[in-house]
Amino acid sequence: MHQNSPIGVFDSGIGGLTVLHSIMDALPRENTVYLGDTARAPYGAKSVETVLRYSLENSEFLVEKGVKVVVVACNTSTAIALGHLRETLSVPVIGVIEPGVRRAVRSTRNKKVGVIGTEATIQSGAYTGALKAADGRIEVYSRACPLFVPLVEEGWTDNKVVEMTVKAYLGSLKQSGIDTLILGCTHYPLLKKAIRKFLGSAVRLVDSAEETAKDVVVVLKKGSLAKKSGKGIHSFFVSDAPDRFIKVGRRFLGEKVESAVRIER
Repeated sequence: MHQNSPIGVFDSGIGGLTVLHSIMDALPRENTVYLGDTARAPYGAKSVETVLRYSLENSEFLVEKGVKVVVVACNTSTAIALGHLRETLSVPVIGVIEPGVRRAVRSTRNKKVGVIGTEATIQSGAYTGALKAADGRIEVYSRACPLFVPLVEEGWTDNKVVEMTVKAYLGSLKQSGIDTLILGCTHYPLLKKAIRKFLGSAVRLVDSAEETAKDVVVVLKKGSLAKKSGKGIHSFFVSDAPDRFIKVGRRFLGEKVESAVRIER
């Protein structure tokens, strides 16, 4: 593990590319290896045991690729497996929940914070616990939105079906008077336009990608692991449908997604 080693990032599918994009912006010299477990997505409806196993397998794949840090760019995996991964792996592990909570606590004015995520993330209570620990006065309003991930994976981010789904899921949150909403799944930033249209501009949307990238910067600096020169090289691996991954991935990262290698699961 040295300065030229890549940063490893994994997600159940393409959502983690929102995090990778922020990492590339913050650290343009760094090499990265991205794994999208597209064959087994979404993770949100899976059991705790299954998410733990998948998360460990993904992390071990990245460690075998020689990464110097693992970024768990999946809220479900972060909620369920982060502690286990930190105990098990030989490299630093960064999740996406703590950074999102930090931003939300700074952002809210009326102490009413909404959280949307997969069923597994919401049921874990990870966001509620972290928000309450940061500020006991915060009221948390949570809602699982299981159809959002399949919509994004399908490339549907702005049409009538999306608008109807957003309205069905977020109606009760709108009524509750939240002034901040945590997009508690890395796929959800792709639905920002539809969510903002429904909730209105007064509600701040918290996307943990930028905050997570800041954590990566800190960890690399602290461990003297930051790459000093050159331009980053980016590799992509998926467990299914590489052509579709490339097509949708280019919406996030443009031509940086040149190819994706399929791995057996």
